[in-house]
Amino acid sequence: MRSALFYGAGTALVTPFRDGRVDYDALERLIDWQIDCEADALIVLGTTGEPNTVTASERRAIVECAVARCAGRVPLIAGAGSNDTRLAVEYAVEAQLLGADAILVVTPYYNKASRDGILRHFYAVADSVEIPVIVYNVPSRTGMCLKPETIAELARHPMIRGVKEAHCDLSHLVDLARLCGDGMAIYSGNDLNTLTMMALGARGVISVAANVAPEAIHDLAMAWIRGDPSLCRALQFRVTPLIQALSCEVNPIPVKAALSMMGRVENELRLPLTPLSAPKEQRIRDSLHQLGIL
Repeated sequence: MRSALFYGAGTALVTPFRDGRVDYDALERLIDWQIDCEADALIVLGTTGEPNTVTASERRAIVECAVARCAGRVPLIAGAGSNDTRLAVEYAVEAQLLGADAILVVTPYYNKASRDGILRHFYAVADSVEIPVIVYNVPSRTGMCLKPETIAELARHPMIRGVKEAHCDLSHLVDLARLCGDGMAIYSGNDLNTLTMMALGARGVISVAANVAPEAIHDLAMAWIRGDPSLCRALQFRVTPLIQALSCEVNPIPVKAALSMMGRVENELRLPLTPLSAPKEQRIRDSLHQLGIL
């Protein structure tokens, strides 16, 4: 069995903006707060980080800032996904050069490649680096689904060490665990599925909700790891209303609204994303009050 990149809860960080620019001071404060709250890993430029709206220079600066601020305290994983394999390779090589501990590579979106194309895409990225690669399967975003058999084949590559799985179908999750559990680290890519996936052998979660409640999500994942399924179940139930509220609109719109209510970032997005409606804002606020966050 390969060792996991991390155990527990990794936070898929937002990218803070202020007046149209990346707010690096806010990013540094977020990183420090997350580590103080026992985040087990941090991920920049994943889906939650709005990677498709940052420039090439911003991308470099975000990874550089995050690596420097983490300073080895927790693993720093950089998103390196693209539907252009050459660009994904460039992102991966750059992330390694800047000091990232691993990269997260999403399934190529829009192109909807064949199985052979998918394999060659991930192999090209993995061949270009000497740091671990986490495959990211998120059919709701990409329009296609990596089958467990394909993920198991990817796991044969020595640098493809994990998968962030955001598929919600239980039979898919069971097959993934059955075929890949000994060959790579599995992480839940859906906060609602954390308990279920850890029961199937996942090493933890790459979480959106941990932006807002890092201690609670860390405690949830670690409860299972430490052999307390009853506590894990209780904590999953406790954070579920927050998770559901954070799903009231496309990610990261709700989580940025929540962090703004908490005074941690500006509620600023880049088009085509736009702020929440007033009723949805109130739902977020209510869920934060319920958990004692506000």
